[in-house]
Amino acid sequence: VPTPTPEELFFGSAPKKRLNQWLATGICGNDISSSCLYVSAIAAVYAGVLAPIVLALVIFLLYLYKKVYTEVVEALPLNGGTYNCLLNCTSKFAAAVAACMTILSYIATAVISAKTGIEYLHHILPNFEVMGATICLLGVFAILAIIGITESAVVALTIFVFHMATLVAFCIIGFVHFPADFHILKTNLSMLPSGHSLFVAIFLGFSAGLLGISGFESSANFVEEQDVGVFRKTLRNMLIAVIIFNPLTSIISLNLLPLDDIVRHENHLLSEIALHTGGQPFRLVVVLDAAAVLSGAVLTSFVGVTGLIRRMALDQCLPQFLLKRNRRGTSHRIIILFFLLCSSILLLTKGSLLSLAGVYTISFLGVMTLFGIGNILLKIRRKELKRTYRAGWTTILVAIVATTAAHNE
Repeated sequence: VPTPTPEELFFGSAPKKRLNQWLATGICGNDISSSCLYVSAIAAVYAGVLAPIVLALVIFLLYLYKKVYTEVVEALPLNGGTYNCLLNCTSKFAAAVAACMTILSYIATAVISAKTGIEYLHHILPNFEVMGATICLLGVFAILAIIGITESAVVALTIFVFHMATLVAFCIIGFVHFPADFHILKTNLSMLPSGHSLFVAIFLGFSAGLLGISGFESSANFVEEQDVGVFRKTLRNMLIAVIIFNPLTSIISLNLLPLDDIVRHENHLLSEIALHTGGQPFRLVVVLDAAAVLSGAVLTSFVGVTGLIRRMALDQCLPQFLLKRNRRGTSHRIIILFFLLCSSILLLTKGSLLSLAGVYTISFLGVMTLFGIGNILLKIRRKELKRTYRAGWTTILVAIVATTAAHNE
């Protein structure tokens, strides 16, 4: 039987059924695995043919943060992520600032993912209205979150499995269509920057490529809903997905399309490659997969923000009325308010994703950096906490410097 959480002990409720590693991975994995839809093109815009290299550097950084997250969350297995980490080693004000950045990141993730997913569908179904359909999509996943985390996790896992299968097919078909003489790759290699421009390209590409690990922090925000030992496995599963598919999609694109075409099709790179390799039917599959996995990232936002806001309400950082649960045991007031907030942001920005991109980047990288700083403070100020894992000082410092540098860029 799972050990009761502090919240369950406080309210006197029985231990609830927790998520296994696959259901938990389904929830947080859709967000991070959806990055392969855009990160290869974004890295190529800044780093050109060096895109696979900068994506490999991003994966190394993700490996470092895996160690950081493992130590902190297994020492403090409570919802809240960065907020919970800072709350236990600094002031409530500092923790609340981190929480606000996390909420901003979730708002931007939900709105951007929902609208981008609808825009993918708009290419094959051009008759529906994008803004209205985006709000409807947010509403559907709000209802799904209210129904229950177990039920929503099953939907998330279904989307995740379909996405993985599509990516496997994409990579196999892509490799089969490599030109025998690699003439496209050779042409792209001829545009390799040199000297000072080489280092600038790598740095800019690395900074842009960090968007490909967004969602990695989500698992920490609903750790109380996961079974014992599951959290570490979700981090491992997300890391494996990124290791395999992000560099592969970049390598395939550089072998099948000239660099100028990659940049021109930045927003729909994988669907363009699918059209060249598998024709219109395979392009349709990739578009449907993109819409589905981006919708799954919306669910990740709902689950993550619910766990975070509930933890803040329990700590009396937010009004207590948010703690109200319905008969299914879900925090429907938090979910409804988050849906209304996301819808209002969408309407206020008139669907301009560029307006949210800067907020998203700053908040996400800020949350990651603060988590690393929180790990340092936890080592210094909370030495008595029992730990199942310890991240090395070099690991933490390199991770913080990398995300700080990218954040400032």
